[in-house]
Amino acid sequence: MPPLSIGLLGAGGIARAHLPGWLDLGATVVVHTQDGSGEKLAAEYAGRGHPVTAVPTLDALLERSRAVDVCTPTPTHRELVLAAIAAGRHVVCEKPLALTAADAERMAAAAATAGVRLHPAHVVRYFPAYAALREAVVRGDLGRVAVLRFTRAAARPQWAPWFGDPAQSGGVLMDLMVHDIDIASWIAGEVVRVHARTRGTELATGTPAEVVTATAVLTHASGAISHVNGLWGLPDQPFRTTFRVAGPDGLLHHDSAAVPGFRVTAQGVRAPNEGIPSTPMNESPYLTQLREFAASWDDPGLVPRVRADDGVAAVRVARAAIESSRTGRAVELEEDTR
Repeated sequence: MPPLSIGLLGAGGIARAHLPGWLDLGATVVVHTQDGSGEKLAAEYAGRGHPVTAVPTLDALLERSRAVDVCTPTPTHRELVLAAIAAGRHVVCEKPLALTAADAERMAAAAATAGVRLHPAHVVRYFPAYAALREAVVRGDLGRVAVLRFTRAAARPQWAPWFGDPAQSGGVLMDLMVHDIDIASWIAGEVVRVHARTRGTELATGTPAEVVTATAVLTHASGAISHVNGLWGLPDQPFRTTFRVAGPDGLLHHDSAAVPGFRVTAQGVRAPNEGIPSTPMNESPYLTQLREFAASWDDPGLVPRVRADDGVAAVRVARAAIESSRTGRAVELEEDTR
């Protein structure tokens, strides 16, 4: 792989999960933030001898980067991604790709027109249990999958105020459950109908955290049904994920509480209640996904397991779930006939 020059936008929890992966791949990293946190992050790593420096502007970052990794709050994704694409840079963008399907589609179309890669960072596809699930389904171990159940529970994010505003984060359906919405589509195919419900107070900026739960029932074009459940709990809520996937020939299930395939860790100094799931069993899934993305830049035949259109689809389904929860009615999605 040619030398990597990466521009990292953001210095929060997810940026601290990505940065060690880039360094393990031998990258030189420049960091930019608007609040000065990039300088602190760069100094922390440079003090340990790592090739990480801070730059004062987005233009300076683009000038020194082959690819840009967007690890900023969701409302900023569209403009930053489009700027990087306009500069001819490959882009890795944290989930969700955007807050609306129209914005996600615009970003994907811009990348295709410019001939660069846009990688939605749906890292759960790289966690061993979920990768093994996909492999088993593709092999036909379960027959044609019929019913899929996914749960994801975590303490409600409190380390940045934008999480508490659904207009900026998309709330629990978009920010947390988009992971399992993406996995459901990866396993069972395109979603054509969504019915969702949310319980609890979503708007929590500047107020004490409350429990918020949501359920989305996804009907796939294949006829399979996925039940996706999410929980933003109180500060002592442990991070936990489960899945149960059934077909006529068998059932596969996983519970992170029963099988310690990951632990919640943080890189460097973290804010209270801030944790990023990773796995101690193999290499970090963040590293695995970044290696695959980077390898694809010089090999047109290498198709990463998550593509720009996957990120668009996840946003489209999550938006449909938000609309369904708001209205109390199911939302029909047009089937992609391409």
